[in-house]
Order: sequence, then C-alpha cells, then structure tokens
Amino acid sequence: MKEIIQLLVLTLTLSVSSLFLSAEESKILTFKGKSGPGAGKTILLVSGDEEYRSEESMPMLAKILAEKHGFTCKVLFAWDKTGKFIDPNNQQGVVGWNQLNDADLMLIGTRFRKPSGTDAKHITNFLNAGKPVIGIRTSTHAFNGGDQFGDKISYSQFGPIIMGEGWVNHHGKHKGEGARGVIEEKNAKHPILNGVKDVFGPSDVYGIKRLTDKDTILLRGAVTKTLDPSSELVKEKNDPMQPLAWLHPYVSPIGTKGTTFCTTMGASVDLVNEDLRRILINAVYHLTGLRVPKKADVDYVDPFYPSFYGFIKDKGFWAGQDMQAADYGLGKSPHSPDPKGTPSWAFRDTPKKK
Repeated sequence: MKEIIQLLVLTLTLSVSSLFLSAEESKILTFKGKSGPGAGKTILLVSGDEEYRSEESMPMLAKILAEKHGFTCKVLFAWDKTGKFIDPNNQQGVVGWNQLNDADLMLIGTRFRKPSGTDAKHITNFLNAGKPVIGIRTSTHAFNGGDQFGDKISYSQFGPIIMGEGWVNHHGKHKGEGARGVIEEKNAKHPILNGVKDVFGPSDVYGIKRLTDKDTILLRGAVTKTLDPSSELVKEKNDPMQPLAWLHPYVSPIGTKGTTFCTTMGASVDLVNEDLRRILINAVYHLTGLRVPKKADVDYVDPFYPSFYGFIKDKGFWAGQDMQAADYGLGKSPHSPDPKGTPSWAFRDTPKKK
C-alpha cells in the first residue's frame, strides 16, 4: 500500500510539473533553426515595452534568424496578471527568463521591466557567464525598480553598465523628427556594417552622454526635419551627431567581461528599413563568433505589418486584442491598430482588405 501511495504521489507531481511546463511553453514562441551558420546556437529575444511594439518586431526578427540563418530562436512576451493574453503594459509580466540558461545571446527590447528576484538570478547568471547582449531602443532603460542583478548592478544601472548608456532624453522631436543612420567613418569597415548603406527610422534620435573611448561607435544619428526618409537634416541638432549604434565592453556583477551591441533605433516601424534589420542580424553573427555575411539575407519570412509607436493607455485594449504567442508564429502576420495620436506615415506595408 505504501508503495502504491508513493507511486500515486510521484505520478501526480509529474503531471502537475508537466502542466506547469506546458503552460509556460505556450507563452514562449519558439522557432527551430534550420540549416545555416547559426545551427546549434540559441538566441533569446525579449519583448516587453509599452511604446515601441517589441512584441511585433521580435517575432519578425526571430523568423529571419531561424529560417534564413539557422539560429534557434525563442521569443519572450509580457503577459497580463492572469496570464491569459500578451500585455506589454505589465512591467512584471515577462515570462520565461529561465530560457537564458541555454541561450548563447540575448536580444532585448524591454522598457522599465521589473523582474522577480528569481528571474533576476537568470539574468545575472547570463551576464556572469560573459555572454553577449544586443539591445534595441529602450534597452538603455530596460529595467526599473529597487532590486538588482548580483550585488553590484541595480535594475536602473543595467543600461549604463551593460548597454553603455541609460535614459538621457529625446534629442530629436518625438513623432516629428526622424533618425538617419550615418556610418562612423573610422569604423566603416567593421563587419557589423557589412552591406549596410541606408538606415532610416521614424523614431527620433536619443541623447547619449556616457559612452567612452572603450566603446566602438558604428552609426551616428542625424536628426531629420520630418519622418519622411528623404527629409533634410536639422542642422542645429546634428553638431555633433549623437551615437546611434555601438559596441560596448561590459563587466558583469562578478567581474566577467562581455560585449554588447546597442542601437537606440528599434521601434517596430523602424524595422521596415532593410539595413537596420541587417545591422541587427550582422551583430548576432559577430557576437556569436561567426563570420558576418557580406550581405545578409534579411527579407521578411512572413509579411510584416508593424503598428506605429506610442503608449496605449486604454485599459481594455490588450484584453480586446487577446494576442497569444502562437499568433506571431510562422505563417502568421498579425496587424494591430495604430495608437491615438499617430502621425501620417506611409512608408510601410499594410494588410490588403479581403
């Protein structure tokens, strides 16, 4: 009888564990890498921001990395408090930080997230291993709150210490002035810039003040008068031009050295620009120790219909969208409405009406 009870307890425990894993796995979008240089390497792409629609851009980039370059990719999302739908406004909602344990690189686009102490340990261990990080747009202020990574890096210090910069300001006019990438001449032959010639995005240029001689600036951001890619430059805001993309040597909480690539571009609508996608794919190659292609294939795997950036304060919006991880899977091209106050911007595809 005792053995039967022990067997029943073990069976129940395994069943509960299986249900828990299944529930978490359904919240993580996984793309198995096909043949290619990235085969055998895993990239964790972390979305979770209130403004720049990383829940749209990360799946799109993951598809390219997996289908065209062979990397296995996992995408994390922020979920609502009940775990029923994706909710970028929930700063505590990112599920799956433990996936960093098996990742070779993290590509992060979060904004002011507040991971739990347990989740922070996974991030800390990743950094302590000296693994590479790629950050887009709000990764300079990826975390916020009173906790820390290890005993030396507070959540708010992640940007300055790990990415090379924290939040400073909007150097360009938000939703009014765009950003043109200008190659830093002395680093023009860096492999991350392979095939990169024309970078433009409708998100404005961020102010930068903390970079040092240890950082390698690859692009500077020229402020443009309008959001039109052919717009003229705003002279008084471009002397000097702010750094727009760079490599940064970081030191982990236990002193391990690692490398990050950061760009302050990265709104989902920025990524309609082919060369911005290319610089990110190139950075993945470079930071995982692979030879960067002369001109990486960065065409969309599925049609990409990004919504314009902006805060969505309607408390019922995300529940109404009811987005699930699978909605961003292969063969899927979700489309969300632009937030209120979106300026006219005609430089992207929109889904055709049936």
